[in-house]
Amino acid sequence: MKNKIDLNYWGYNDFFCKQTNLFSNKNLIPARIIAEYKELYRIITEHGEKTAKLKGSYMYSAQISENYPSVGDFVMVNYNESGDAVIHEMLDRKSKFSRLCSKGREDNRMSNEQVVAANFDYVFIMSSLNHDFNHRRMERYLTASWQSGAIPVIILTKSDLVEDYTEQIRAVEKVSLGVGVFTVSVKTGCGITELSNYLTPGKTIVFLGSSGVGKSSLVNALAKLDGHEEEIMEVNEIREDDSKGRHTTTHRQLIKLNSGVMIIDTPGMRELGMWDVTVGLGQSFADVEEFFDKCKFTDCKHQSEPCCAIKVAITNGELSEERWNSYLRLKHEAKYSDDKVSYLYEKQQWQKSIAKHKKEF
Repeated sequence: MKNKIDLNYWGYNDFFCKQTNLFSNKNLIPARIIAEYKELYRIITEHGEKTAKLKGSYMYSAQISENYPSVGDFVMVNYNESGDAVIHEMLDRKSKFSRLCSKGREDNRMSNEQVVAANFDYVFIMSSLNHDFNHRRMERYLTASWQSGAIPVIILTKSDLVEDYTEQIRAVEKVSLGVGVFTVSVKTGCGITELSNYLTPGKTIVFLGSSGVGKSSLVNALAKLDGHEEEIMEVNEIREDDSKGRHTTTHRQLIKLNSGVMIIDTPGMRELGMWDVTVGLGQSFADVEEFFDKCKFTDCKHQSEPCCAIKVAITNGELSEERWNSYLRLKHEAKYSDDKVSYLYEKQQWQKSIAKHKKEF
């Protein structure tokens, strides 16, 4: 008889076990989603890996709530030895990474929030030190990562391609207060072992970054340290003129290394639409929001009010105007999740004013 798989080694802990005990249907067993395709999921259960599909009634409720399972989720399934397992329920998440998806999912389910990954412990925000480097995009990733409920870690790749990356490090540290920043080179192996503190058995890491930053290469490098003899992810060459590459990863998937650490890889996302970032903004822009309490008026809009601490800080050089504008831009974009109608109206009026201004000139 085949030995049962211990889901504890797949991140199944007390947080999920307590939820499982509430189900009266004894025919259901817990499983974790390890891959997501167009209409099917790949799951791991105590019996091993299996394909699964959503139960009809659950799919209907998911369409209404716009809450579909994603890679990393724990679900309750009816296991079928000879066919697809059937997903009946999804357990509450301890963390999730969401992005705004205005076009809906690929299978035409219209959804405003798209969950990219769930139930992870760390977010490896990856950016290469060559042409891809953009610390403003880093602010977006950091804000969304803090909101997710996990711990962000910044990984700057391809250090072998840059002779001096002092300025890049300085720029990142200014926008990543309290976040670990590491430089690595998969080609030379430099900096890889410094990530060992995050590579703990039973922990899950989600990789985020644009195409061509080296996510797949880093996964292979970590796997090699872990005893894998062959590459576990395909790596594509990038264009030399702009350092961009094709999306090596075509679907979200969870990879388990020999050590027990799990990695969720996602298709490269160059533009990250913001979802709810109420908490994330406060964490990512703590250096900005600390000035709010210093304003003379508690309802200060930080525009034309007298004794505005933000304006004073910018004038004195304590706060850069670029940093302040980044905060305003992300806060304005995040309004979509709080009041979509109001946001779209304001955006329409703004576009009309721009068009009118162009006509005048």
